[in-house]
Amino acid sequence: MKAVIQCGGKGTRLRPYTMVLPKPLMPIQSKPVLELLIKWLRRNDIREIYITTGYLSHLIKSFCGDGQQWDMKITYTNEIEPLGTIGPIAMLRDEIDATFMVINGDILTDLSIGAFANCHAESGAMVTVATAQRETVMDFGVIESVDGRVTSFKEKPSFTNQMSMGIYCMEPAVLKHIPRGIPFGFDDLAHCLLGLGERLQTYQHDGLWLDIGRVEDFQSAQSLSWDEQAPAHERMEFVA
Repeated sequence: MKAVIQCGGKGTRLRPYTMVLPKPLMPIQSKPVLELLIKWLRRNDIREIYITTGYLSHLIKSFCGDGQQWDMKITYTNEIEPLGTIGPIAMLRDEIDATFMVINGDILTDLSIGAFANCHAESGAMVTVATAQRETVMDFGVIESVDGRVTSFKEKPSFTNQMSMGIYCMEPAVLKHIPRGIPFGFDDLAHCLLGLGERLQTYQHDGLWLDIGRVEDFQSAQSLSWDEQAPAHERMEFVA
């Protein structure tokens, strides 16, 4: 299976750090998050990846090179203008002809790629989205009222939702639905496919998931020992 790592974003949530480094090169302890992702894919027998770049692309290409240091083949695309979370994949329309993965370049997880891919294959879906449960705490008190009269008040309530992890398994037929050269997000793709009656599947992951683009998750990642967070065949190790 081939994988696409999305690395074109500006990482605005981590500024001012990302004024110097693109988000995928932000260090987790001693290694960039992108290196951890690549090693995780390689341990799961993925040997060919595409990296979509845009902002500070020269730094990403300089760091990763052609992938030989990880016994992988790396090919790059480059966005002249931002194309959203899914738009850059349109540039790979002539390169991908089998089931493939798409991964945001700022994700750390112990997701089992084998189980994820099997779920996708068995479902017959066009796209399978890896999901995780996450609790969100409101920063404000929430009031409910009828005709101006307060009926309930909740101080900073929390809500649990099923979140997209930014990891997808896709069939190559999906590429024809992604327009070239214009911004196109996963929300746009989902609405398009649902409108056409195509099946979208979810795969719930109950383990580790950190979005390094969030300051809280970036800080949490610094204190974790990755080799203790997953079984041996799925580890995101810091050791070379």
